[in-house]
Amino acid sequence: MMEFHSLLSIRNLRTCFHTYEGVVTAVDGIDLEVYRGETLGVVGESGCGKSVTALSILRLLASPPAEIKGEILFEERDLLKMSVDEIREIRGNAISMIFQEPMTSLNPVLTIGEQISEAIRLHQGLTRQEAWAKAIEMLQMVQISSAEVRVNEYPHKLSGGMRQRAMIAMALSCHPRLLLADEPTTALDVTIQAQIVDLMERLKEEIHTSVLLITHNLGLIAEMARRVVVMYAGKVVEEALVEDLFSEPLHPYTQGLLGSIPWIGRKMETGRRQLQEIPGMVPSLLEMPEGCRFHPRCPRVMEVCKGEEPPLVQKEGRRILCWLWK
Repeated sequence: MMEFHSLLSIRNLRTCFHTYEGVVTAVDGIDLEVYRGETLGVVGESGCGKSVTALSILRLLASPPAEIKGEILFEERDLLKMSVDEIREIRGNAISMIFQEPMTSLNPVLTIGEQISEAIRLHQGLTRQEAWAKAIEMLQMVQISSAEVRVNEYPHKLSGGMRQRAMIAMALSCHPRLLLADEPTTALDVTIQAQIVDLMERLKEEIHTSVLLITHNLGLIAEMARRVVVMYAGKVVEEALVEDLFSEPLHPYTQGLLGSIPWIGRKMETGRRQLQEIPGMVPSLLEMPEGCRFHPRCPRVMEVCKGEEPPLVQKEGRRILCWLWK
């Protein structure tokens, strides 16, 4: 049996934003574990706290208005207790991030080569010429054709798929031990999505990087992840191995997510299959319902769900935040 060692441990993470309307708790007391060499998937609807979790890990949220509490242990060092200089040494070096929209994340007035080589010079101490050569090498690694030409181009000159590859090249340029991938295939067509997935899988094997994959695409999770965490309204509601989650989802919210996916070959008695939907809307982070946060939308709601927060139940190596399994 393969033994897994923890690389990142998140314990009771709470990320709040102080606004004029009140305190918004985007991430509310979550626990996560990322093991060395694995891909952990994090899924959920927009606004559930996935991206805020990743930004909290690298402390990329301005304080104020953001306030981050809890523990984020990377190789047993608490990132939240590090000085500004210490966390800068970690960012882009030991931990890198692929952002959701490369066009807004890449600097429009710097060439692709300048942006990749800057991180290499900062963290690896190479000369400008050596860093430039490494930038070309990284573009070749992510299969960008004519890398010697592309390295001199600005982001707006590249296609969406090329920009995403350039972002991946930048994130992997210092061979990070942990890669945070926030919706890495968003806004790309299906063919390019498949290429990006294959690329990330290949590079993960080559440089032995652990991946925290944030997405709403359950197909991507099924293809890339070993374990999956389901988030809803700032909390982890279920965690399981990917095979177990897809074969037997336990939380009603997870069941709703999987039920809303079109499956080829499945039909209703009428010959057509109507997609399921989760009724209602994600609650406002300023006005959370009492008890279970999912109870206003849950088809299996009980009276206890409306007044008391559900316990976190451990069941056969899984975690479920639900009264049904108490």
